[in-house]
Amino acid sequence: MTDQSPSPADPAVAALMPVLLRIAAALERAAPGGARPPDFAAADAFVWLAERRLQPVPRVNRVEIGLLRGIDRMRDILFDNTERFARGLPANNALLWGARGMGKSSLVKAVHAEINARRGAEPPLKLIEIHREDIEGLPELMGAVRPDPHRFVVFCDDLSFDAQDTSYKSLKAALDGGIEGRPDNVLFYATSNRRHLLAREMVENERSTAINPGEAVEEKVSLSDRFGLWLGFHKCSQDEYLAMIDAYAERYGLALEAGRLRAEALEWATTRGARSGRTAYQFIQDLAGRLGRRLD
Repeated sequence: MTDQSPSPADPAVAALMPVLLRIAAALERAAPGGARPPDFAAADAFVWLAERRLQPVPRVNRVEIGLLRGIDRMRDILFDNTERFARGLPANNALLWGARGMGKSSLVKAVHAEINARRGAEPPLKLIEIHREDIEGLPELMGAVRPDPHRFVVFCDDLSFDAQDTSYKSLKAALDGGIEGRPDNVLFYATSNRRHLLAREMVENERSTAINPGEAVEEKVSLSDRFGLWLGFHKCSQDEYLAMIDAYAERYGLALEAGRLRAEALEWATTRGARSGRTAYQFIQDLAGRLGRRLD
């Protein structure tokens, strides 16, 4: 019998080769043990992607810690907690909750930068952001960083849970309750507009439909107990808002007569119905654009 198998030179085989190579590469990446360990020397900040890998962030979008006004007490507490952790001392997971735009996520990133600026030749503290929708991958992320000698702050911005969402159980287990527990070199920080990470209607629904309402609510509210620090952020006063404006204007060299600067800043806040750090920075962006200045 003659061999009927196609030759590598067969045009049909040649056309299929690119597809076969891509399939082989995908299978190799998916195979257990096939993934390469993260290169934590690549950057001081990373993002945990949906495909369960870390992407380095060469330049973090952040505000200098000295420009964060009206949150002095929260700034000092979070800095001290993070600095102790960076030195290998005990520290608490932190939940930064409260008013929108008051610098919760900006504070986490600013504290990380300030601590690394002060560490000199010591190994840098690493910051890893995990998105809310990827929180079920948190145990896997913990496993990836556990053997590394660096210390990590894992950060989730705008964390909250809605009805029918059970991913909060992954977070509870990773923070405290799993058989391995939270690695000694990991601290978890989260920001949320909700103190208990749950919508009020979600808690009320649990209370009204459960056989034992108290236990049902306790199961979900207890998630907040995994955070040793609860830092509340509240709406700023007019004076605090104007102090933010003045600090930004001085930092970026935006020359405008003081009375006019404050009048325009107040009008900007009034049209948006809010005074906050975010509103102040948005005004500064508008002002810098009108003055032809860059915010570098």
